[in-house]
Amino acid sequence: MAQKRLILSSPLLEIMTSRLCQQLIENHQDFAQSVIMGLQPRGIYFAERVASELRTRTGREIPLGHLDATFYRDDFRRRDSPLVPNKTRIPFLIENRNVILIDDVVSTGRMVRAALDAMTSFGRPAKVELLVLIDRIYNRDLPIKPDYVGMKVNTLESQRVLVEWREQDFEADRIWLVD
Repeated sequence: MAQKRLILSSPLLEIMTSRLCQQLIENHQDFAQSVIMGLQPRGIYFAERVASELRTRTGREIPLGHLDATFYRDDFRRRDSPLVPNKTRIPFLIENRNVILIDDVVSTGRMVRAALDAMTSFGRPAKVELLVLIDRIYNRDLPIKPDYVGMKVNTLESQRVLVEWREQDFEADRIWLVD
């Protein structure tokens, strides 16, 4: 049976989100040329929280979209059971904009690569930055490094990080390391 170890929960999660938002404000200032894109499926919950906090802190509504990179994954046709695509919702242009791509966990980097490929279907951004809640260091297959990181976690290849969001009907926000 898999064992779960709690590695992060509220209020530390709120403090971490606040710190990441402050870093974004320092680097993007008025967000005039910036947009936020949450990576499906779980990155959208973190992206919505970041966008909400930025709205509270800056008084600006920063465009927020959801990106599904399912069909761009390099393992899409190699699976025994088919992947179920999620909804892409990008109600703005990304051409020449600064895109802040947000995901809950980055591990091998393959999903981020797929997201970068998917993004080109919607235009060519001026710049893409990656913000992640959890960076599973030592698991990277591709040379992808997040620009903003909530927490770095040393994991074995056999372990995984499980993020539970209240928006997914969990009783609280929690992040687990699963053996």
